[in-house]
Amino acid sequence: MSVDLERKLQNKVLHWLIDKEKDGGLGYTYLGNLEDQDNTPVKEDLLKKNLEKRGYTKDQISKAVNELVTKASNQVDSLYQTNKEVYSLLRYGKQGVKDDNKNRQTVHYIDWDNVENNDFYVAEEVSVLCFNQIERKRPDVVLYINGIALGVFELKRSCVSIGEGIRQNLTNQKKEYIQPFFSTVQLIFAGNEAEGLKYGTTETAEKYFLKWKEDIKATDDLSATIKDIQSKEKNKLRDAIVSLCQKERFLSLIYDFIIFDAGVKKVTRHNQYFANIAARKRIIEKEGGIIWNTQGSGKSLIMVWLAKWIIENLADSRVVIITDRDELDDQIESLFIDVNEKVKRAKSCSDLREILNKNDDSIICSLIHKYGHNAGKQSDVDQYRKELLKDLPADFKAKGNIIAFIDECHRTNSGKLHEAVKVLMPEAVLIGFTGTPLLKKDKKTSLETFGSYIHTYKFDEGVEDGVVLDLRYEARDVDQDLSNKEKVDLWFDNKTFGLTERAKTNLKQSWTSINKLYSSRQRLEKIAGDIIFDMNLKPRLKNERGTAMLVANSIYEACRYWDIFTSNGFNRCAVVTSYEPSAASVRTATSDLCICQLKVPLYYR
Repeated sequence: MSVDLERKLQNKVLHWLIDKEKDGGLGYTYLGNLEDQDNTPVKEDLLKKNLEKRGYTKDQISKAVNELVTKASNQVDSLYQTNKEVYSLLRYGKQGVKDDNKNRQTVHYIDWDNVENNDFYVAEEVSVLCFNQIERKRPDVVLYINGIALGVFELKRSCVSIGEGIRQNLTNQKKEYIQPFFSTVQLIFAGNEAEGLKYGTTETAEKYFLKWKEDIKATDDLSATIKDIQSKEKNKLRDAIVSLCQKERFLSLIYDFIIFDAGVKKVTRHNQYFANIAARKRIIEKEGGIIWNTQGSGKSLIMVWLAKWIIENLADSRVVIITDRDELDDQIESLFIDVNEKVKRAKSCSDLREILNKNDDSIICSLIHKYGHNAGKQSDVDQYRKELLKDLPADFKAKGNIIAFIDECHRTNSGKLHEAVKVLMPEAVLIGFTGTPLLKKDKKTSLETFGSYIHTYKFDEGVEDGVVLDLRYEARDVDQDLSNKEKVDLWFDNKTFGLTERAKTNLKQSWTSINKLYSSRQRLEKIAGDIIFDMNLKPRLKNERGTAMLVANSIYEACRYWDIFTSNGFNRCAVVTSYEPSAASVRTATSDLCICQLKVPLYYR
């Protein structure tokens, strides 16, 4: 019975893929049931047929096909390394030797620019021989472009979790099973009609498999085409298959939105994809704007994919990535290095001007305070501008078609300091990135500086998609009882002798009195004891799931919390603050809100 249900679902999925586009299908060609064959990831006859159709010579075709088959058959290197080499060959093509005119003819296995020049196939029950040459594995559905296996499906009946399909795919990728078949595969799917579809790429861990969601605000032509196909039949599994496997979208995802990041292959989330697509249009039109994607949703990878597209598609283009903190500068530089993108890091203000005055480096990373003479200090911004203008060489001109990414644009970058950027790069398109909601006082300035929102992916959307964890708030009152009110009043009158009644009243209402009361060790120990009690009692806390914050009223109070926790043997906590000590801050200190970060999802007040 279960086999019949999965067979019915498989037939349904095949129809969605095979039916003509005018009938609501995706127009793939059906290769048949391949369970009686020994299948490899490259069907050489189909690949040769397509390359011949596109005008390559027999010699070029023979060399290109041999190169791909050899790389795909590599069983010495890891799957990550083999897949990376195959991906590079598929994306950039096989270069031939130079001809008499010193030109190289490149054989492109896939025509990335013209969808219609490619042959899209689908096959079912694709039997592959295991490493031991005895057993077999059979992926349910395989997608081919020009005979190259690029997508693999495992489908389950509705009463079976798609997690089982994900685990089945992961098992198949092990060396003892059919790992070589995945050497060319770029997208991996698991789905049923109850849960829909999840997708990942080779060696993606189960917890990182993603669900796709079309952006209702997207205005590009491809999104409109996909939404039109989806409207012909309501089915969550079908919707996801249309979104990810529509021919043009399938090519786009593979060509522009796969990355090999320091040993981990990654594929785009839907918010990263639509942010990139929306930003492309703005950049082409020479308009800036703000990309607001919530923290934890992969903002840095949006930068990487967008920078790569800019460099590859816009003439004389350069990307300048500007941050306002050293740790962000380090993080972004490291990420680009991890994905094999060459980055030039400006070491000083003069170094930055020198880099911009030449056209040698395509991607530049720098701290925004390096634009100023008094780098890193809170000097008047007008003075920054004067110093910049005074120090700039007479013949200075930032070279190239510059697109500037301003990270964390809700902070200092969205104030007057952005003027320094415009002095150095007056013709640059500014794209602001933030993962933090813009406060009312910053919103107007940020929008005036960068332009309107290019794309938004807010916290609640990230929680709904499972990309970020929800914040849970649990308020608890800690009673503060005075044992002798009359004695306290007598003490107060004695200490305020000589003040007017109005001054006394104002003093009583002052928050500083409450602050001292709240910071009493007895109260803090009561809160800490309550938290430690929960840690040892509630299952979700004993299992150390998630992190949380205990918000303190001051740095002093947070440090006292830390001391109380550690003295009780609870060491998994830290004090987190953005406070920067200075003489001025000591003189003007009132209350510096601070966070004591714990492995416990509770807040106290």
